[in-house]
Amino acid sequence: MAFTRDDLLATVELSPQAAATHDRQGWVGLFAAGGSVEDPVGSRPHRGPAQIERFYDTFIAPRDITFHRDVDIVAGSTVIRDLALEVAMSPSVTMRIPAYLRYAVTPGPAGPAIAELQAYWELPSMIGQFARAGAGALPVGLRLAAALLRNQGPMGALGFAKGLAGPGQSGRRLVTGLLDDLCAGDVVAVQRRLGTDTAVCSGDAEPLSTAGLVEHTAGGTWRKLIASGPGLVAGLDTNGRRAVVIADVTVRPLAITRLRYFADTP
Repeated sequence: MAFTRDDLLATVELSPQAAATHDRQGWVGLFAAGGSVEDPVGSRPHRGPAQIERFYDTFIAPRDITFHRDVDIVAGSTVIRDLALEVAMSPSVTMRIPAYLRYAVTPGPAGPAIAELQAYWELPSMIGQFARAGAGALPVGLRLAAALLRNQGPMGALGFAKGLAGPGQSGRRLVTGLLDDLCAGDVVAVQRRLGTDTAVCSGDAEPLSTAGLVEHTAGGTWRKLIASGPGLVAGLDTNGRRAVVIADVTVRPLAITRLRYFADTP
């Protein structure tokens, strides 16, 4: 079943609407039967309705979340949302978290449904921001820890903490160098950084040659690099066209294993 751009954006937009009104059933009901939430990317995914309900109870129900959207990109049946999340943890503690959200949409019994929601944001940076909130953050942190243990147990709390891991400064340098080469239009340098085994795709799965990738990015500028788990994500602006690049990075050996370029499907 093919969905239009409007279908996909309307489906995705129901997520912040349900979160804003604290509609638990409505938010969980947006997901396909085998749907998953990985928030942040790198943490243990929540799969299926029961686990997604526990995710909602832990992270969405107790707080007010405002989505400050910059741009939505639709590539195939995937929507990438470039935004900042404003999370009111308490009357005295509000976090502002730069993020990218990836929604993979699939046919469901009643129309489009979310198969995968991945939230790319930096957990270590959020913890630092939280700590700078001072004494008012302490009771909020204790409530969050209690909710993690109550709703997901010790293994769930450890699964969330996996979001702290990432490619480190070496991975960040590799990807920033790649972004510079892409914007410079240097095909040889891009090929050198990617290696021969890197899967390069337009959207989630359509194969794309290195030369074809550089053709899309040459002359552009990159912005807002987010490191989340094994993924590094950045926005690209090329001749007025907005795009997002997601690089999957391993540390040992240091390599980019997959590179996905998302721009609006013509």
